[in-house]
Amino acid sequence: MRIGNLDGRMVLLTAAGAVDVARASDGRFGPAPQSGYDRWADLAAWAAAAGTLDAEPFDVALLDAPSPVPRQAFGIGLNYGDHAAEAGMSVPRQPSVFTKFPSCLTGPYGEIEVPPDSHTDWEVELVAVIGTAARHVPEARAWDHVAGLTVGQDVSERKTQLSGGAPQFSLGKSFPGFGPTGPWLVTPDELADPMDLELGCSVNGVQMQKSRTGHLIISVPRLIAKLSAVLTLLPGDVIFTGTPAGVGMGRDPQRWLAPGDELVSWIEGIGEMRHRFVAPAAGA
Repeated sequence: MRIGNLDGRMVLLTAAGAVDVARASDGRFGPAPQSGYDRWADLAAWAAAAGTLDAEPFDVALLDAPSPVPRQAFGIGLNYGDHAAEAGMSVPRQPSVFTKFPSCLTGPYGEIEVPPDSHTDWEVELVAVIGTAARHVPEARAWDHVAGLTVGQDVSERKTQLSGGAPQFSLGKSFPGFGPTGPWLVTPDELADPMDLELGCSVNGVQMQKSRTGHLIISVPRLIAKLSAVLTLLPGDVIFTGTPAGVGMGRDPQRWLAPGDELVSWIEGIGEMRHRFVAPAAGA
């Protein structure tokens, strides 16, 4: 199943187009995309049994974040060995966890403002979205709690992130628009191997990152086990699982995103996002 947020309404995406869930289910499910995660098992069962549904062509520019207002949004740092090396840091034995404040989340297409005098960086990531609440979940059962996977960018303003006596990861990674996800959510059973997907990104057509999620130090199931041992993961929560090498901060010379740059991010079997970076509006 592929589920999306089309102009604020929950849709199923098929080869023929988009199926509006609220209308196709005669109101059994509401139109709000976030509401689907609170009834994920029912929604998945209905979609599997629904048979042929009327689908309509749609404008991809109207797609928004698959989980637009999660109660919790997690980021995982240094989860690829090559990224830890380019950052000059050791590989952590436990997940290095921070928060991306949910207000930074945005959709798979559109514009993102670059803060003035910033060092704004890219970080393509696999994002897991929780389908059913998870607390003390063993690694072997973790996929049972995953609604699906999507593409994410953990956009980071490095000056803010690294300022002060202690790093400000959550602030530096939560400027408006700094958490794009999309273009839709893909359930794990749609993928030949959800544990090993190629991912990458380019800036202005030049490839910056390319790797495979099979190189994650702490896999999606293990992340869910580790996080749920401490807190309850809630339906719709998003987990940015970490980025591979190739970020701007790790280059020589360093490279930062600037107004006019186009960032394209993709993951095998899921899809692609496109964002244009712009200067802040006058007076903002």
